[in-house]
Amino acid sequence: MGEEVADTPRGGRRPDGYPSGVSAEQNPTPQTSAAEPRPARLTAAAALAGLEALALIGGGVWMLVLGLTGSPDDRQQAVTGGITLIVLALLPLLAARGLLLRRSWSRGPAVITQIMALPVAYNLLQADSIAIPGGIALAVVAVAALVLLVNPATTRALGIRGPGNATDRK
Repeated sequence: MGEEVADTPRGGRRPDGYPSGVSAEQNPTPQTSAAEPRPARLTAAAALAGLEALALIGGGVWMLVLGLTGSPDDRQQAVTGGITLIVLALLPLLAARGLLLRRSWSRGPAVITQIMALPVAYNLLQADSIAIPGGIALAVVAVAALVLLVNPATTRALGIRGPGNATDRK
């Protein structure tokens, strides 16, 4: 049961495997195979994250165009707000892509996006304007996406092991 060992550039020894000495046990791959179909819950969570990204991009472009062509109170603030929304759209967009590709890291940014959306939805619900339906829609999407992201089927499809489910390394 001896492990193959190779010399490192500094004269030390490391187990064979990855160039950095990380073994497959230290960097596990998802338990699912690429041939298994992606769970519908995972696809739905990715679709909701993508929808949020598109909404952020749309809102950012709208603010940017109005800031440049309209007569806002503060043009610089409108342009900065539009650019900020477009840049913020990258987080749910990358999370949606990662979820579709079954990358375990993608669940974190997706969950963070939903948690950040809840206070925004609450503020929209407090307004006495047309923003109330937007707040309702955002709250429904955020809660639905959170439920989908913590679902056991989604967790398994992403290869995420819960606490106490790690393999014994003896």
